[in-house]
Amino acid sequence: MFSSLEKLPVEEMSRRHALCREFMVKTAPEAGGFLVSSRLAIYYLSGTYAHGLLWLPLAGEPVLMVRKGVERARMESLLTHIMPFKSYREVPGICADAQSPLSPCIAVDKSGFSWAMADMLQKNLPGTRFVSGDAVLRNARRVKSEWELVKLRLCGERHRAAQEDVLPQRLKAGMTELEIAHLCSAVFFELGNGGPIRMNAHSEENFGLLAVGDSGNYPTYYNGPLGHKGLHPAIPFMGDAGTVWMPGMLLATDLGFTVEGYNTDKTQVYWSGPASSIPDELQRAHDLCEELYLRLVDRLKPGAIPSEFWTEALTFMERAGCSEGFMGLGGNKVPFIGHGTGLTVDDLPVFAAGFDEPLEPGMVVALEPKIGLAGIGMTGVENTLEITADGARSLSGSRTGIICIE
Repeated sequence: MFSSLEKLPVEEMSRRHALCREFMVKTAPEAGGFLVSSRLAIYYLSGTYAHGLLWLPLAGEPVLMVRKGVERARMESLLTHIMPFKSYREVPGICADAQSPLSPCIAVDKSGFSWAMADMLQKNLPGTRFVSGDAVLRNARRVKSEWELVKLRLCGERHRAAQEDVLPQRLKAGMTELEIAHLCSAVFFELGNGGPIRMNAHSEENFGLLAVGDSGNYPTYYNGPLGHKGLHPAIPFMGDAGTVWMPGMLLATDLGFTVEGYNTDKTQVYWSGPASSIPDELQRAHDLCEELYLRLVDRLKPGAIPSEFWTEALTFMERAGCSEGFMGLGGNKVPFIGHGTGLTVDDLPVFAAGFDEPLEPGMVVALEPKIGLAGIGMTGVENTLEITADGARSLSGSRTGIICIE
């Protein structure tokens, strides 16, 4: 009676398994396999968002063990071995029965296990040594396949339409931050947005960020430069019902769009009023962000080193006299100029110090130079770009200027 909306193609799934095995040998050579608990990682390796464990041995068939919903998992995934389980005590036997026995040393996605889960696993697998496999997944997901790129290109085009075409027609001075947040959500869902943005960072949630005026410098807790009050301290997303976007004020939107699990990231700033009313300080800051963005995009080619982008950005802004507000004011400042995106919006590579692995064709990244201005807010540019053999092409639009709403 039921059928899956999509099945991860066998060729795509096999490619992912091979990549994880390749990076396991490089980053966790003592491990004989990879035991995964994160539901997003399970999806990446199986095609189903199951609750349970997935065992990927260096040699042999993967085994997906599902706590609840084994019928759905079997419907959605083309894995051969999908079994129900209730206790970690059953794991060795299930894997042995599938002819893929556990190894004495196992790599695990430590960021996906809670302390309680790890304790139970160690208690029920005595004598097993566990090592981190987090780098396995992050490295495997760096370069996207054509199957993934098709989704990201569609995501980017819908994202562009939302923030460049539709929102400017519906935004009006006098709206509260919360009303603007609701409008953004409505427009995004109208255009096929899949919902909240997923992140690698532990316990992070994100519905996108927007800020009216100096709210863009509101003290923030997450690893990003744009400040925002949010709806409530317990729900620091959406917008503040008491902050009104009046004529002569800046509106900064840093929003993610999701299609079939894949995310693009885009910042677009709006001004309430004609271009002639934009303060010189704001216009100069935005012009600097545009200039830096275009310089960096021109260098976004295979072989380029991500850390060098950050060094160039710091030098550029220092020479322009804008170091203080670059990538955030005060405690909001962050030490990066861009990041990868895909199933999560904080993928590799990161354009920051210490990230020296060269860029490759098939990577999808977001570059986001921003400047915070005291009393005005935050301005800047961000688009999601695909790295090709010939350079970069923007997936989420090429518009970089301030959009004026009169």
